[in-house]
Amino acid sequence: MESSPLISIGLPVSLFIIMVGIGLTLTVRDFGQVTLNPKGMVVGTVAQILLMPLVAFALAAVLGLAPALAVGLVIIAACPGGTTSNLFVMLSRGHIALSILLTVSASLITIVTLPFFTNYALEMYYGEGASIALPVGKTIAMLVVIVLLPVAIGMLIRTRAPELAQKGEGIVSIFGGLVLLLLIIALLWGSRERLPELMSQAGPAAFLLNLVGVCIGLASSRLLGLSQRESLAVAVELGIKNGTIAMMVTLTLLESSEMSIPAVAYSVMMYAFGALLIFMGRRLVPATAQ
Repeated sequence: MESSPLISIGLPVSLFIIMVGIGLTLTVRDFGQVTLNPKGMVVGTVAQILLMPLVAFALAAVLGLAPALAVGLVIIAACPGGTTSNLFVMLSRGHIALSILLTVSASLITIVTLPFFTNYALEMYYGEGASIALPVGKTIAMLVVIVLLPVAIGMLIRTRAPELAQKGEGIVSIFGGLVLLLLIIALLWGSRERLPELMSQAGPAAFLLNLVGVCIGLASSRLLGLSQRESLAVAVELGIKNGTIAMMVTLTLLESSEMSIPAVAYSVMMYAFGALLIFMGRRLVPATAQ
């Protein structure tokens, strides 16, 4: 499965299209609005980029994960928010503009931080002399091509053809969900012989990573005085990860389906946490506040 053209070619192409969808929701003006009250951006970005990978390292140590699963957990933790996080924020009556900007900013910073944390995890769990390694230059180049470029294309379309961009947002969101669903089904089938063993190890770790991420988002936001809507946006961004990027790294760059299992487990569980945040948000935030 690791060398399948569907994975090596189809996955990056699909991710490119998904990231265009994020760009379709943005204008240059959106970035300027956040500078008026940057606390939400600061806490959300730092938590996504720095705190979540550190939480993954801690969970891997406490739970005694196997090296491949530990690396996979760090990779999904180091990934930015997913394209569906904006939909969850909208449904929970959270701060949509903040959610979109957190998704984009974290996606761009990830170009540098994801290779760093992945290689650090590989060194830690496999040793310096291990044959497996993430090619940093290739990874950065790939992330630039499938993250930075498509977001810019999406923003350009939004500027030149806003009606087309509005129609395209929904289509791309559905496409992203289908891609992730097909990947999960394929990975579960490909690992079916060892699936019970792998899921018994990766499942609790993915659950705890999701739980801790949501709690960090809610607690840190409220401590810094952010509104309920801003707190919901930060919590959702920490809970709804871009599992497609994690699978691209593990399957196309590291060529390890075992390392992708934490991303699979996390991608399944994050929807349950997202549903809880929607329920909580709709209880706490009046409809007129959105």
